[in-house]
Amino acid sequence: MPRPRRRDTPPPRTGPSEKDVLCGFLDHLRAAVVAKALGLPEPQVRTPGVPSGTSLLGLVRHLAHVERFTFLGEDVADWAGTFRPGADETVASVVADYRAACVRADAVIDACADLTQPVARPGRGGPSMRWALVHMIEETGRHAGHADILRELADGSTGR
Repeated sequence: MPRPRRRDTPPPRTGPSEKDVLCGFLDHLRAAVVAKALGLPEPQVRTPGVPSGTSLLGLVRHLAHVERFTFLGEDVADWAGTFRPGADETVASVVADYRAACVRADAVIDACADLTQPVARPGRGGPSMRWALVHMIEETGRHAGHADILRELADGSTGR
């Protein structure tokens, strides 16, 4: 008996510039990560699915910290701790924080006319905007894959 076909969201259609393409793929991955966390009830959304302790809610929380670190220069004292949501944090609050971090990051990205320019980081130099965008695509894509697996383990849901 044939298996039902999954319907994945196709890659984004973007504008022609390098920046349009990079931002389009980053936004596509950001949305994929959020979609995996939405609709999964407590406690499954925060239940670690692997021995390392990683949960869907923890992935979204971590990515908010990475966005702020990469584009806004905010320091992170405990990277491992960014994966651990507090008892008072909900799916709605973590997703809202992530989305807010992305909006702030997008403002920095939008203001950059030349991808070779460094990302402004208070008190220290930063990588080029091109490097920062590619890194965020890599980081978000990596964790989107983790989110795919965690969601499938939690409730069998697959696809984007």
